[in-house]
Amino acid sequence: MCTHPAGRAPAAAEWKSHAGMGDYGGVNEMQEKTSPTPDPAGTGGSGGAGAGDAGTPVKPVIPAAAAKRANASVIGMVIALVVSIAAFLPVILMNPLPKSDGYRPDIDVAGISQRAADVAGFTPAAPDTGNAFRPNYARWEAGTGSGVPTWEVGFLTPKESFIALVQTSKANPTWLLQQTKNAPVTGTRSAGGQEWELRDTGKGEKSMVLDYRGTTVILSGAAQLDEFGTLADAVVKSMDSNPAVTVSPSAPAAP
Repeated sequence: MCTHPAGRAPAAAEWKSHAGMGDYGGVNEMQEKTSPTPDPAGTGGSGGAGAGDAGTPVKPVIPAAAAKRANASVIGMVIALVVSIAAFLPVILMNPLPKSDGYRPDIDVAGISQRAADVAGFTPAAPDTGNAFRPNYARWEAGTGSGVPTWEVGFLTPKESFIALVQTSKANPTWLLQQTKNAPVTGTRSAGGQEWELRDTGKGEKSMVLDYRGTTVILSGAAQLDEFGTLADAVVKSMDSNPAVTVSPSAPAAP
């Protein structure tokens, strides 16, 4: 058994003690360096942040550059629209809309009737109704297809309907049925001091027929009977003012 001086034992023990304290001291320093920094907002960490984000509405933010581009696009469209309107406006102003009563052709029925008299062999009727009935055509038809030459005038009535006048000196039963659409005779109607034959199809179309002073006159259309009567009265007055048609005797047959 080895004995040590009393003064040396404490030194060894003291050295071990310092060595142990040094090791633990190093561990403590490492722990202090690697320990996470406590959350200054308190406990909860990311969980608390997530809960806060879920309760707050998200407001989209448009960058200043994008907002500027959007505004520029809107301004460009407005400018283009103004330029287009300015380009078409003079064209619209130079072409005014038609009046509400529509286009009225200037038909000189009396003048055309006088020019057709030489060809027709009689003076065609040119009824004068003032401005009540508006003519939209007046013509002489040679009758190449039917064999019956005719004087034809179309009238727009005051009630915005239509009545056609046809007059000829060479009427025949077949032609008469064609002109009246095979309508049966349903009665007579007095107009201008004469008795007109009334024919009605039963489908709105009707006709008034008069054989007078060497010609046959037919008024046809879908107008009301009172308008037929007004026009028929003017037709008779016009026929009375014209010379009657004389039928020349038939030429003797060649031997």
